[in-house]
Amino acid sequence: MKWVAMSFVFVGAGGALGAMARYALHMTMQRGVGFPWGTLTANLAGCLIMGALAQLVASSDWFNNAGIIPEQHRLLFAVGFCGSFTTLSAMMLELHTMLQRNEVLAPFAYLAASIIGGFAFFYAGFTLLRMFRGYA
Repeated sequence: MKWVAMSFVFVGAGGALGAMARYALHMTMQRGVGFPWGTLTANLAGCLIMGALAQLVASSDWFNNAGIIPEQHRLLFAVGFCGSFTTLSAMMLELHTMLQRNEVLAPFAYLAASIIGGFAFFYAGFTLLRMFRGYA
């Protein structure tokens, strides 16, 4: 039961940090701009972070040397931080709003950039951390 309670603490702490980072990014990037750059940047950066985390989990020796249990790290950063930092639901609302404004090209460009870019950034995060750690 103690582990379950601590799991909520890790997810909550990561979620609070991710939500605040997401809001700060939105406030910085959306001043007077119609295209949702803040959401796109959050989704791409979140994918980059998630890719790097996937590499860290894949090489679990790092966790053992740091004294961190992989599950706690995953809950804090992947589920908590990235879960609240990336905003797929906000993206869907923005796509819908663009279509309601009779914009045709922008929503499809935004969707393609988010999905293709998201996977590219995920892979880049995974590969970059792997290279830096000498696993290339």
